[in-house]
Amino acid sequence: MSAAFSPSLAKAFAAAAEVLARVIEGESLTSALAELKRAPLAHTLVAAAQDLCYNALRGYGVVDVIIERLVDRPTLDARLRALLIAACAELAARPRAAHAVVHQAVEATAMLGISRAKGMVNAVLRNFQRRMQPLMSEIEATDVGRYRHPQWWIDTLRNAYPSEWESVLLESNRHPPMTLRVNRRRISAAAYVESLGRAQIAARCLGSEAVLLEKPCRVQALPGFEAGDVSVQDAGAQVAAHLLDLRHGMRVLDACAAPGGKTGHILELAECSLTAIDVDTLRAGRIAENLSRLGLKARILVGDCRDPASFWDGAPFDRILLDAPCSSSGVVRRHPDIKWLRRQGDIANLVRVQSQLLDSMWRMLGVGGKLLYATCSLFPEENEGQLLTFVERHPDAKALPVKPPSARPEAGQGGPTFSSRNTPFSEGQMLTNSTSDGFYYALLEKTGGQL
Repeated sequence: MSAAFSPSLAKAFAAAAEVLARVIEGESLTSALAELKRAPLAHTLVAAAQDLCYNALRGYGVVDVIIERLVDRPTLDARLRALLIAACAELAARPRAAHAVVHQAVEATAMLGISRAKGMVNAVLRNFQRRMQPLMSEIEATDVGRYRHPQWWIDTLRNAYPSEWESVLLESNRHPPMTLRVNRRRISAAAYVESLGRAQIAARCLGSEAVLLEKPCRVQALPGFEAGDVSVQDAGAQVAAHLLDLRHGMRVLDACAAPGGKTGHILELAECSLTAIDVDTLRAGRIAENLSRLGLKARILVGDCRDPASFWDGAPFDRILLDAPCSSSGVVRRHPDIKWLRRQGDIANLVRVQSQLLDSMWRMLGVGGKLLYATCSLFPEENEGQLLTFVERHPDAKALPVKPPSARPEAGQGGPTFSSRNTPFSEGQMLTNSTSDGFYYALLEKTGGQL
């Protein structure tokens, strides 16, 4: 249900303002929402507040400028500014519900303990309502206003993908799909779609294991979720395990593995000796939780993958998945705060960490083994640029084609597609379309050299 028609819209505005204020000050939306979800609030209220947050952050490149134009104050209380941003974004998205939006946003000031601002909130929102069309037209004439991304981000993608940058930016502002991965050890994708149909959940197959829901729903409503029949995982992310070319009995390392989606998929595809490692203790705990639900087992470690001596026994791995920390620029549909929290200067630091991780993982890979480098980034420096410099440093690295036929959808089913993007690293491939987030994959084989 739209937040604009929720009977608790004022409460939702207040909750959203608390969350958005923390995001504006630098906290991730995921973290701020997690605290909201732990509070003793009704599920419908939390869902409505979350919708308001996502709507505000998707439109932030416009609504933050609107506030600058309409508020004649050098500084604003963080929660008041966040409330105005959420309410303006809601007005822009649902102008026909303007009366309810304005009234409920004004009421939310009391719930936030800033009743003194009632008159100001009413005046700003009424002013925006009257001037919406010319204001929006003026702001959307700029790159930032039209594409709802920072200018440096727009310029980076325009330079990297001259023929596709605009469609990538526009797609990044859409609502993300909800895609499932069926556990092939338990059920086929086709059989699970039938199970969903019996539960009156419309869905279709995207490939051998991917199932796309027509509308998102709570995981508790998914048949067999708690029993491990299915997991929530983007269609593009499901490609990784297939690219590894797994065989039963292999020694496999899943580096930077949390929260364990790809870990579980690896174990669903092959009976292997799997080690999953992550630097964060809490996130590593989520790997264990996910595997427990699926009825699968792996050796789970907490450690820094840049320091193999702290956890590695010296026995080489046959396969390594390095799902490297990155800008996450390919998943902003799901995390719209990223594009406003990320800074251009962050990219160089991420590239340095990725390079260190690649070198460390390469030492642990056996001769003839394969390493899959993966990011959810759209930026070339983190992808083909990273791999180009890596193969220059490591003459024993052979780039392999990235074409996983077993993971690709049947013709006409609209699953994730590969695009070479005309990159200098010819074997690296990007995944982006309406049913997949933005992922980059490069597969390397170790041809020789010392461990």
